[in-house]
Amino acid sequence: MLEVHIKKELAHFAMDIHLQATDEILVLVGPSGSGKTTILNVIAGLDNPDEGSVRLNDQLYFQGKGKSLPPQKRDVGYLFQDYALFPHMTVEKNIFYGIKDKKDKAAIGRVEQLVDVLGIGHLTAKYPHQISGGEKQRVALARALATEPAVLLLDEPLSALDRETRLECQDELLRIHKMWKIPFIIVTHDMDEAEKLGDTLLFLKKGMIDKVVDNTVDKLALLY
Repeated sequence: MLEVHIKKELAHFAMDIHLQATDEILVLVGPSGSGKTTILNVIAGLDNPDEGSVRLNDQLYFQGKGKSLPPQKRDVGYLFQDYALFPHMTVEKNIFYGIKDKKDKAAIGRVEQLVDVLGIGHLTAKYPHQISGGEKQRVALARALATEPAVLLLDEPLSALDRETRLECQDELLRIHKMWKIPFIIVTHDMDEAEKLGDTLLFLKKGMIDKVVDNTVDKLALLY
C-alpha cells in the first residue's frame, strides 16, 4: 500500500494531501497548477514536502526533514508526460536502462514479456526519433516497468496522442495493470480517460483533495 501524508508551501497555495492506494488505478484530476504533478514528484523523490511522510508497503521514503530516500533507492516507476526517452539510445537500450545487471535472466524475461505484450518487438533497434508518439508511449511504459517497481506514476501519459491511439493506449494500460497488480497513480485532465481508467478518482483544488469518487462500478460498466 502507498500512503502519502504531506504538506508543502507552493507559490499560490499551501498543499495538504492525505491519500493512499492499494493495487488499484488512482487518478488525480484537477485544473493546471492544482498540485497533481507535485504529488507524483514527491512520491518519486524528485521533490520534498515541508513535512509529512511517504510510505510504500513497509518502506519509509520520507519522514519530516530527517529522512528522504533518493529517487534511485525508491521502488517507483515514472512515466513522464514527454516520455523522456534517451535520443542517443535504441529502444532496447532505453528499456534496459534502469536494470543494473543486463544479463539477469529474470530481468531479460520480464523485458521480453513487456515487449511482447506492448507489441514493440519490431522497434528494438530503432531510435526514439524513428518511432511514433504511440510507440514512444509504449516504450516509455516498458522502461518504467522493466525494473519491476512497486508503484507506477504516470503524468498525463496520453495527452500528446491522437484520439484513436489514445484509446488504444488506455486499453493497454488497463491490461498491463491487471498483469502487474501494483498501484498506478495517473494524472489526467481528460474526464473520459479518468472514468475509464480510474478505480478511484481524486479531484484536487489548490493543493487539497476536493472530492473522492469510487469509480469501480462505473468503470466496469464502461468496460463491459
